[in-house]
Amino acid sequence: MDDSNYDEFGNYIGAELDSCSSSSSEGEEEIEYDEQREQGQQQDTETRSGVYSSDDPEEKAQNLMTMMRRVDIAQQSPQVQQSQIVLHEDKSYYPSAEDVFGSDVEVLVQEEDTQALNEPIIAPIKMRKFTVGDEDDLPKTTYSKEFLVDLLGHPSFVRNVAVVGHLHHGKTALVDLLVASTHEWKEWDMAAPMGTPVAKMAKPNQKAFGFTDTLQLERQRGVSLKCAAMSMVVQDSREKSWALNIVDTPGHADFFDEVEAGLRLADGVILAVDAVEGVMSGTRRAIAAALREGLKMSLVITKVDRLILELKLPPADAYYKLRLTIEEVNSAIASSPHGDHGRISPELGNVCFSSGSYGWCFTLESFARQYTHRWSQAVDPRDLARRMWGDIYYSVQKRTFIRKKADPKAPRSFVHFIMEPLYKIFAHVTSEDTPVLRPVLRALGVHLRVFDYELNARLLLRRVLGQFFGPPSGFVDMCSQQLPSPIENASDTAKRLCADGSGLLAEAVRVCDAAGPLVVAVAKQIASSDGQSFNVLGRILSGTINNEMDVKVLGESFSDPEMDADEEDAALATVNGLWISCARYRIGVSGLSAGSWVLLGGVDSSIAKTATIVGGDGKIMAAVRPLTVPAAVVRIAVEPAVPSELPRLLHGLRGIGKTYPLSQTKVEESGEHVVLGSGELYLDCVLHDLRHVFAEIEIRVADPVVSFRECVSETSTVRVFADSPNHKNRLTVIAEPLEQQVVNDIESGVIDPQWSARQTAQFFEANHGWDILAARSIWAFGPGTYGPNMLSDDTLPSETDKTRLRSVRDAIRQGFQWATREGPLCDEPMRATRFRILDATLADSVVHRGAGQIVPAARRVCYAGFLTAEPRLMEPVNTVEIQAPADCVSAVYTVLARRRGHVTQDTPKPGSSMYTISALIPVIDASGFETDLRIYTQGRAFCQHHFDHWQVVPGDPLDKDVKLQPLEPSSGQQLARDFMLKTRRRKGLGDDVSIEKFIDDPALRDIVKSFQ
Repeated sequence: MDDSNYDEFGNYIGAELDSCSSSSSEGEEEIEYDEQREQGQQQDTETRSGVYSSDDPEEKAQNLMTMMRRVDIAQQSPQVQQSQIVLHEDKSYYPSAEDVFGSDVEVLVQEEDTQALNEPIIAPIKMRKFTVGDEDDLPKTTYSKEFLVDLLGHPSFVRNVAVVGHLHHGKTALVDLLVASTHEWKEWDMAAPMGTPVAKMAKPNQKAFGFTDTLQLERQRGVSLKCAAMSMVVQDSREKSWALNIVDTPGHADFFDEVEAGLRLADGVILAVDAVEGVMSGTRRAIAAALREGLKMSLVITKVDRLILELKLPPADAYYKLRLTIEEVNSAIASSPHGDHGRISPELGNVCFSSGSYGWCFTLESFARQYTHRWSQAVDPRDLARRMWGDIYYSVQKRTFIRKKADPKAPRSFVHFIMEPLYKIFAHVTSEDTPVLRPVLRALGVHLRVFDYELNARLLLRRVLGQFFGPPSGFVDMCSQQLPSPIENASDTAKRLCADGSGLLAEAVRVCDAAGPLVVAVAKQIASSDGQSFNVLGRILSGTINNEMDVKVLGESFSDPEMDADEEDAALATVNGLWISCARYRIGVSGLSAGSWVLLGGVDSSIAKTATIVGGDGKIMAAVRPLTVPAAVVRIAVEPAVPSELPRLLHGLRGIGKTYPLSQTKVEESGEHVVLGSGELYLDCVLHDLRHVFAEIEIRVADPVVSFRECVSETSTVRVFADSPNHKNRLTVIAEPLEQQVVNDIESGVIDPQWSARQTAQFFEANHGWDILAARSIWAFGPGTYGPNMLSDDTLPSETDKTRLRSVRDAIRQGFQWATREGPLCDEPMRATRFRILDATLADSVVHRGAGQIVPAARRVCYAGFLTAEPRLMEPVNTVEIQAPADCVSAVYTVLARRRGHVTQDTPKPGSSMYTISALIPVIDASGFETDLRIYTQGRAFCQHHFDHWQVVPGDPLDKDVKLQPLEPSSGQQLARDFMLKTRRRKGLGDDVSIEKFIDDPALRDIVKSFQ
């Protein structure tokens, strides 16, 4: 190393080196690169300005493509990426939502804590479907739909039938048997029989049972809740086709209003009775309702297989059990006060034996045909069937029928020809192997496939018995021969539906002519599968209805048949849908005529419960009678959890009122919305539909309470009067109790408020021993048309101006209706009270005795007369029927005693180990009774209870000497006072009930006080 080239500090001081040329070349390259970079940026700026400044679209697009290519080149150059400066706001640390989900997905950015943790960020699509099956999906049937429509046009070949009976007595299974014989129903063919409701509830989504249980709620609970109509074509034993309109009704006691709606559609009734349980409380109610409507009945003894498989009775004992069931039905018919009915017996052709689970059904005649087809001799099946029931025996040695049992071993003909072969079929199918079973079945004419023998015993029994008995032609024979057609029953239909038996409406219904004036009786309303619209189910009584037809809808309160009457409860509508109802599906038609059932759309807007649809031409302006439904005695108060959702609650309550015939909705003075129903299950279903179907909101529900009634126990102590607000009119009234038999006749419809004064007087004179003048003075019943209270005019012509009194009669009636609808004790309806007008002083001028003056005076004088007649409070009482084993009877007595109940009957059930206990229990103490009963009996007792009568509560509700202790239950004579005060406080009324506010005269006020 040459030190002369460096100084003392180590710096180079020598000559220039060759490396300077390389460094200079690098510098030149950097200068050249910077110049190219500046030139590229300048060109990019020019290109961008050219894109946005050019007016030519083609040039603009070309410049844009050039710019995008340069950007791509710049992005691909690593030198440019390293030297490019990126601002903080332009940096991308994570992929954007568009890069992740795509440009076609909407992205919502939401701040923290604005959504509940249990609510999904992206809510799933809500499918609003509350029914089973598709309404417009028509299944395959053994007949064409066009043939069904054509056959409905001939009323003589139509049978309108309602299937009624007790809970779980096989009504729906009977209809399933008919559907399976006429429809392609693969689920029913392949599924094993499910005889118990528990087995059905375990598979609520299975479509192999309950063709008429179309609601999801019905399948979840394992019980029918709504009546469902089904139309089909069936054939009898002679292969003659009939159009069968059949309605399946619920058996639960709380849903008896649906049974009443089904009876409105029918001309005949099929009574289903369990072969083991026999006649129960629901059976008796159904019999009474059918006889009240004047409908003919036929009996179907269901679940006969239980006698063989469950009770394992011998054939002779099974006969005695069946005969006992038939005798119980005849006894229930004979004890009913609603008309006369012929005897029901198998030899008369009005009794059928069936097993819906195993798919067979027969009458004596249809079973006799099984023998006549196999015998070489020509024997009339009807003659043979008449010898198959009763004390008729068959001598095997002589091969003859005898009435006297000469041989002690001679079996009854029913046991020999029917029960023993049936038992043998059950025994062979359940016990024999396939090689032994196959020739036996072939001898019976049953030919199964090879894999059918590998099925389980229950399903194999259904296949064998289904082929052996064939289609239910015996049931069709019974319906066609024993039940009337719409034409044959037209006169009876006019009597039970038309108030005026001689009016235009009754004449049209009596003829039942397709060319007559249109009359459709609406029985109920049915919600669509999504719950957003309603269709009405009715029966065409006269005329023909077509699609897109203009009609007039008459409500329940429309009663004036005059053409120029006030049409306040009438509305015009256009039919925009016309179908034949078939439970899970419906058949669209263009028109239907008299005698048929019809499902209408577009006419429900003005219908509250039921209605009458007439032609738009106005030829007939009269409504049929409304449904007779049980009393709604249980009430609950509801309110929305979010107060702003009150309109949706009101919308939901309107939907509840349309689909539940018995339900009522009221608004109390406190502002709470009250829903009235018949029982716990009924209100539970109402709340389910209110939450999930109609309102779709969360609601708060108060504890259930009951309705009360107010009555009097004595005649008024003094004659009370009340003045009108202008003090120019005065009414004098007394109150007295009304006979219980009269009350029953009014409520049951025996007494018609539309009768003339002469008809009413003749009825009361003949049936109740009234004086004819007193009977002719009856003015009104209330509250409503069939209310159990009476207003009568007992004034004398020498003391009262009758002309003026008749001029204000409507106003007095309104005041009477107001008073009886809201009594003075606790704002509850009155019951069994008769108000008699003794004197009336009215103003000379019409202006001074208008409705605004008379109505409040009539209301106040009714209250005053009521409070001076020893007022009492009445509570509803339920009748309870309990089935329990013998060792649980004592526990049932214990549960009843804790709830003020008492037993009226305790009898063993013949042919089983069960006891039937009948009792009475107040409705106010019946809440939770079923739960307690199951707890005390370990779930071995089952009960059904329904409203029976009204009972006076012990004690005086106006007795202020009664001391009520807080948080302690009242008993004895304290109950009436306790119930009244709690009801008034719940409704926002004061505790004081004084007669002083209804009497203006001080002297009369002092007189009344002296008697109290």
